[in-house]
Amino acid sequence: MNSNIIKRRPAPSKEETDLLPHFAGLSIERVLLPQTPADFAAAGEEIMAAGRAGFDTESKPTFAPGEQSSGPHVVQLALTDKAFVFQLHHAEAWSILRVLMQSEALLKIGFGLQSDQGQIHAKLGVRLGGVLDLDHLFRQAGYPKSTGVRAAVGIALGQRFHKSKKTTTSNWALAQLSERQVLYAANDAYAALKVFEALPGAGLRPA
Repeated sequence: MNSNIIKRRPAPSKEETDLLPHFAGLSIERVLLPQTPADFAAAGEEIMAAGRAGFDTESKPTFAPGEQSSGPHVVQLALTDKAFVFQLHHAEAWSILRVLMQSEALLKIGFGLQSDQGQIHAKLGVRLGGVLDLDHLFRQAGYPKSTGVRAAVGIALGQRFHKSKKTTTSNWALAQLSERQVLYAANDAYAALKVFEALPGAGLRPA
């Protein structure tokens, strides 16, 4: 028998994770939306100093056949006790985000990051460096190819992570995001970081 063969594990279904305790996530008071050059500079320094962050992006959805996305419109990075939600209609955000996105010194942790890499390169003109796609770790442990944040929170934390389809497909290019959008974006990234922090206890190890 080939000892290198990984036994397939079923990911928990939505019905199964719905029975778990709720993933509380960050409150709105713990989410920062930089607005000024000083805000962006301070956010960049704090994120870089942390060395690792939960990471995700949001884009205004496209509906017409052949329509190309102009996203990402939002980039979110979460630390242990807070998250930063960067809106890319702020021109001042771009230079800071370029530094953060291409830095190998900042580990950016998320799920299904292949599409994010392409959009970041198209939008900001830089390649993502220092990336850890948690889907790869779960796949190495025998879970399906795309585990996703909902199932991963159930596996690693034993908690229920709710994703609103209505918020997912909302207009992320708005200059004024709703509180629901801000919390959704922040906690997508925050959940990825919390799953990463729980990996050893869940029987998984970062590469």
